[in-house]
Amino acid sequence: MTESSRTAHTFELSPAELLEIRTLLADAFDGDFSDEDWDHSLGGVHALVYEDGELVAHGSVVQRRVIHARRSLRIGYVEAVAVRADRRRRGLGGLVMDALERVIDGAYEFGALSASDDGAALYRARGWRLWPGRIEALGPDSVVRLPGEEGSTFLRSAAARPLPKPPGPLVFDWRDGDLL
Repeated sequence: MTESSRTAHTFELSPAELLEIRTLLADAFDGDFSDEDWDHSLGGVHALVYEDGELVAHGSVVQRRVIHARRSLRIGYVEAVAVRADRRRRGLGGLVMDALERVIDGAYEFGALSASDDGAALYRARGWRLWPGRIEALGPDSVVRLPGEEGSTFLRSAAARPLPKPPGPLVFDWRDGDLL
């Protein structure tokens, strides 16, 4: 089996490649991957892993803004990490995260993501830390607390940059669909 990987910005991906990614994500999330979820994964850098020319794993990192301690921080937010069902538990998710973490370390204050129960172990093993404080978002009318995201939001920073610390919430920028 021949394995290869690459990173590409959304604008570098052909319509056929974007369709291939969208299909992988729909299958990997058992059809629970909405149009808003797809939109959230675009506009940044994609990590793609292929086996024998077939896409088997994907993830992307996109820029978001987070307010913490009266500062607006430019962060890399991890989206749409998925491995084809028949290829899981073989290190492919780690290959995707290797590429995304290089982008985060080189371009952003820190990285953030919202982990599913299934995915949390991968991120913990890679040194991502669970945010122990409040999670909020800038809503159209006011700041909105997101208690459902508390306990599933992980952060990661390059060694030279400190992570934010409570007290004080992380206040994410607003977007359609799931806010995190």
